[in-house]
Amino acid sequence: MDAIVYTSNSGYTAQYAKMLSAKTGLPVFALAEAGKKLKKGSEIIYMGWLMAGFIKGYKKAVSAYSVKSAVGVCMGGTGSQIPDVKKNNKIPDNIPVFTLQGGFDMNKLHGIYKFMMSFMIKVIGKDLENRKSLTADEEAMLDMVKNGGNYVSERNLTDLLAWLETAK
Repeated sequence: MDAIVYTSNSGYTAQYAKMLSAKTGLPVFALAEAGKKLKKGSEIIYMGWLMAGFIKGYKKAVSAYSVKSAVGVCMGGTGSQIPDVKKNNKIPDNIPVFTLQGGFDMNKLHGIYKFMMSFMIKVIGKDLENRKSLTADEEAMLDMVKNGGNYVSERNLTDLLAWLETAK
């Protein structure tokens, strides 16, 4: 593995990328700067934030590098949405996919993303509030859409780190 490459919008993916770098010793680069630092075809772990089941920057990363693992940072629980993420991004079966719960802060969003999320928060919040009972993940999601929050945690990297140990 040559590096960790990421795309971040609100900073949660960047936090995970830097945390993973500290744990593994792999260099870490934002996708925008990676082209100046890495050779085409370098083996990478790619991390991007999820929007509607798509890992932002994944297509660009795949066109330049040999992506050995894809990681989506989302508002949902760690390990959620993996089948949809794999399908939506057309990730081959031999590439492991991980999702990590990130966070939400409306003040860190800009432009169209801020507009879209302000609408989605109303929809998600109303849906969750109208349910008779919520799972732990749903309760966390409701709290996040109402109050924001940062759920980035080393604990969420456990499965990714375990895979990386076997991939060496």
